[in-house]
Amino acid sequence: MPCIWKARGESKPPASASDIAEALSVSPLIVDILWNRGLTSLEEMDQFLSPGLRHLASPDEVPGLTDAAKTLADALAEGRKLAVWGDYDVDGITSSTLVIEFFAGRGIEILHHLPNRMEEGYGMNVPGVERLHAEGAGVLLTVDCGISDNEAVARARELGMTVVVSDHHLPGDDLPDAHAICNPRLGEGGPYDDVAGVGVAWLLMAGLNKLMPGNPVDMRSLLDLVALGTIADVVRLTGMNRVLVKNGLLFIKEAKRPGMAALKVVSDYERGAELGAGQIGFNLAPRINAAGRMGDPGKALKLLLSKSFDDAMPYAEELNSINMERRRQEQEIADQAFAQAESMKDQAGLVLYGEDWHPGIIGIVASRVVEKYYRPTLILCRTEDGELIKGSGRSISEFDLHESLKNISTILNGFGGHKQAAGLSILPENLDALREQFNEQVIDKLGPEPLTPTLKLDKELPFADISNTLLNELEMLQPFGMGNPEPVFASAPVTVAEHRTFGREREHVKLVLADDVTGARLPGKAWRMAEKLGREIEGRVMRFAFTPKIDRFRGVPKIDLRIRDWNF
Repeated sequence: MPCIWKARGESKPPASASDIAEALSVSPLIVDILWNRGLTSLEEMDQFLSPGLRHLASPDEVPGLTDAAKTLADALAEGRKLAVWGDYDVDGITSSTLVIEFFAGRGIEILHHLPNRMEEGYGMNVPGVERLHAEGAGVLLTVDCGISDNEAVARARELGMTVVVSDHHLPGDDLPDAHAICNPRLGEGGPYDDVAGVGVAWLLMAGLNKLMPGNPVDMRSLLDLVALGTIADVVRLTGMNRVLVKNGLLFIKEAKRPGMAALKVVSDYERGAELGAGQIGFNLAPRINAAGRMGDPGKALKLLLSKSFDDAMPYAEELNSINMERRRQEQEIADQAFAQAESMKDQAGLVLYGEDWHPGIIGIVASRVVEKYYRPTLILCRTEDGELIKGSGRSISEFDLHESLKNISTILNGFGGHKQAAGLSILPENLDALREQFNEQVIDKLGPEPLTPTLKLDKELPFADISNTLLNELEMLQPFGMGNPEPVFASAPVTVAEHRTFGREREHVKLVLADDVTGARLPGKAWRMAEKLGREIEGRVMRFAFTPKIDRFRGVPKIDLRIRDWNF
């Protein structure tokens, strides 16, 4: 939808910007971009461009980590069997893989459990805890979950298990009665506030690594898992996350992990291809996520733990097939959700419901609804037993979704999540009340009229200045994501020289844009914008907001623009 264009930075870089650029061996444009993102010194910019592992803060900065590591070390020293309980999404699967592989490196075989989303739902549950205990587990470690699972943790303690919770989700008013809890959200203002569950797991294993006897594990070898899980969980890619992900991307490029190599191959990349966060988030991660969304996350775990490429490929191909089915169902649900949203344009907050919608897909569709309508959105479906309605919510930057659900928690059966994404469940008879009260929450915070999204621009960039050298410099700013978005530039007025649609439903647009002043012509693609950018724009003079890219389709690198927005 059309956006309000706004300059990213409110102050101009200092006169010394050219000196900083020379010291960093980059163009002044890169310094401008970094300055506009709040980096105002040579040291800050240097660390951003070269985020080596030496810049990591001590793992002990994570609240509760020291106690958690010691609790695990003491229990393991007593010879007790450990089990790890993860979540069914990419963050939880990579966290579990990391812990299993860490202990394998220490010569210790552990038990594990990833819940089936369709049968067990999110988080821990008492029957699962009891099964692990029956299998001999005396120590229970949670990763990417547990902070809200008071009942299951209490049952584990009743059974005599030592319980350590590692999580990154917001804690509730009452913490679980675990022996130790390791969660950055237990304190505010620390260097690890924004790490994903897999980041917490890596830091905890790093702390435990120092306490256990014998040869330590090379923690760097697990950073590919940290990068994959962190990117997929859409957390801020700044600070410590930037260090972890930037280094993890190097290991994903090498793809020494057979499962990672197979995952890249079925995603149509070369085994040794260098991937950015966007490619991982849109291509690799959904294939891992598809396993948990559609039922059994264990298939993704087996992929990542495979010992050879030949062993990994069948799992990767199966996940690829599952993901294709997920995409088909996603489009069906999205079409129905969009139709409902069109009938609710008077609502500030959207609550959409389809009795038979797939619970593993509604979160993705919620993101698409927010992208199209720019309103906080809850998408709900009926549980298999019909006793509850469950859902996923996504929000806009101006609205705290978790806080709003907390405010109406009296009509909810349960909820959890973050400011921008959350899950919830309600009794069927409370659906109308949820629609009314959620809409009131949005109106109270944002007003009755839908907001217009703001698109922040880094600066105006003439087509004549766009070169392969500049694009290679922009790649130094990777990984892009929340907190570090891809640079977006504004064009001068340019002529739409060519227009054509493409895609299965002809939903995308290819343009050729001509700068009549300099004579420069560049191709561009506008994804899912065919309805708004019709053929009538051909020949018109317009301004575009864009991100320049290197398109390596068919092995020939070419400059291509990703169109973000436009005005006349």
